[in-house]
Amino acid sequence: MESKTVPGPILLLGAPGVGKGTQAKELVKIWSIPQISTGDLLRANVAKGTPLGKVAKEIMQRGQLVPDSLVDEMVAVRLQQPDTATGYILDGFPRTLGQAGWLDGRLAATPNTLPVIAVSIQVDYNQLLRRITGRRNCPVCQRIFNVYSHPPQRTGFCDVDGTTLVQRADDTEQVFAERMRAYAALTAPVVDHYRAMGRFAEVNGDRPIDAIAAGIVAAVEELRKSS
Repeated sequence: MESKTVPGPILLLGAPGVGKGTQAKELVKIWSIPQISTGDLLRANVAKGTPLGKVAKEIMQRGQLVPDSLVDEMVAVRLQQPDTATGYILDGFPRTLGQAGWLDGRLAATPNTLPVIAVSIQVDYNQLLRRITGRRNCPVCQRIFNVYSHPPQRTGFCDVDGTTLVQRADDTEQVFAERMRAYAALTAPVVDHYRAMGRFAEVNGDRPIDAIAAGIVAAVEELRKSS
């Protein structure tokens, strides 16, 4: 698939289990733009011992959350790199309304810079629940099965090496429900923010990977015409 549209900054949104990571990789290939994950940025800054990383490390060692202001600074440094010139996929940022406001202000103050477009991947709650609670992992070869959509040939055992499959402790309905509540509470203001600005679209995520990617590309192309 090809797209001649200059993508600019794209914020991918979606509940746990919708496949944001998979779609980010697809968009990176389609547009040859980087994926910017705040989790990766934080780990990289800490590992490299940058000034921002040293501050973040001290905060985390105290068991505290890294504040928005520090994350904002890490993103600002990353956006100065030349590979972001035509666009980038934002993963995990902006996560709050404050971060969205900061990013919008920064982009508006930068000449010849496109504004953020937010695309939310939508999958039915019960379908997501089956994806998450049905996951089973092989602790030896790391293959992932799903008792609903991709079951092993022999129930409870890996097809490759016969190892007993395990369920991650956080792949339970109770944990999933809590993660969904947290996601909705945190993300709703960000969604409302970009929807109000006419820079938001929803894409059906219960389809093959390439069809979802095509839907995201079409949404971005349509929104860029009017942004």
